Amino acid sequence: MQTFIKDLIQQNTAKILLIVLDGLGGLPVNGRTELDAAKKPNLDLLAQGSACGLHIPVAQGITPGSGPGHLSLFGYDPVEWQIGRGVLEALGLGVELKKTDVAIRVNYATLENGIVKDRRAGRPPTEESRKITERLQREISKIDDVKIIFSPGMEHRFAVVFRFPEPLPGGSAAIKDTDPQKEGKTPVAVTPETPQAERVAQIAGKLISNIAEIIKNEPRANYVLLRGFAQVPDIPHFNDAYGLKPLCIAVYPMYRGLATLIGMEAPALKGDIREEIDFLKKNYHAYDFFFMHVKKIDSYGEDGNFDGKVHKIEEFDRALPDILALNPDVLIITGDHSTPSVMKSHSWHPVPVMLNSPYVLGRTSQAFTERECLKGEFGIFPTVNLMPLALANAGRLKKFGA
Repeated sequence: MQTFIKDLIQQNTAKILLIVLDGLGGLPVNGRTELDAAKKPNLDLLAQGSACGLHIPVAQGITPGSGPGHLSLFGYDPVEWQIGRGVLEALGLGVELKKTDVAIRVNYATLENGIVKDRRAGRPPTEESRKITERLQREISKIDDVKIIFSPGMEHRFAVVFRFPEPLPGGSAAIKDTDPQKEGKTPVAVTPETPQAERVAQIAGKLISNIAEIIKNEPRANYVLLRGFAQVPDIPHFNDAYGLKPLCIAVYPMYRGLATLIGMEAPALKGDIREEIDFLKKNYHAYDFFFMHVKKIDSYGEDGNFDGKVHKIEEFDRALPDILALNPDVLIITGDHSTPSVMKSHSWHPVPVMLNSPYVLGRTSQAFTERECLKGEFGIFPTVNLMPLALANAGRLKKFGA
């Protein structure tokens, strides 16, 4: 798709704002989804004048991770561009990755008698986990001939980079996650899935043993689970593909990492929706494309907290007038995937989306909910088609053919 539309790109001053309410889609509890239950007059009114629909990040029935979900929103085929979360996490934390690196996303966890009691170690405060991570860096700087780089993240998360003395062959990061994905199970053994990955797996096994010994007396964060082993891909940049100057507005490192990987500016931010909106306002005249990420909706969904997810949707709705005051030429509000609180996980269900511009039909959906979006003019469509729709509504695509 990017190769096809590149020759159609034309420049103008139109601004595109993509707001991703992470994990937005849901399923009914007592007949109502989280979007049904939320009091959100601003979103509902906006939806009435917008083009609405449901999008599919990867394919029917396939549950996307956050990386593939966002790549698809940016117009990159997530099947073609499979990027491990370790790379995204490390980039988001400001690590400058090299071709000799393997990056890993890591969770602190609580282990009791060899069983994972809590995969997220009770979501410790960021400052608390940062101190533990800094201690690990002081005590583990090298394993064999491999440099070990720790990068503190938020809450229970951090990243580790293995910097080898020479570039590694393709497939060297093909290693199973050690996270069992559910409490009450033993951690998964470090398992290489290709012969090329055996060397990396050996370093990973030694790392886990060393860390476990150092943090064994921590009350909650006494173990680590390794996820998303990844090497650095060579992916086209957003500006080259679309002729847009992009800015990422995100608090969580993984999303900044993905944005950095495709060439977006992605400064480190703190705070929540209000702080992100203030940053958007401050930088609004300097960029053409804005990606604004709102995380906690997904977090409550993963925790099975229906009311918490509803509350976060309502919080965003109250902040929406400040965004609308900027009068973007194209405004898109959607999610990267669905996270129904009834499932406590990402799911394969299509994701609600609205696109507001002067050039939509509108008046086909009465509210911003899953069922109302299904009535919209977009219907159900592949997520990778959203960027061409955004460009077209911004007047940034020329006619194809004579």
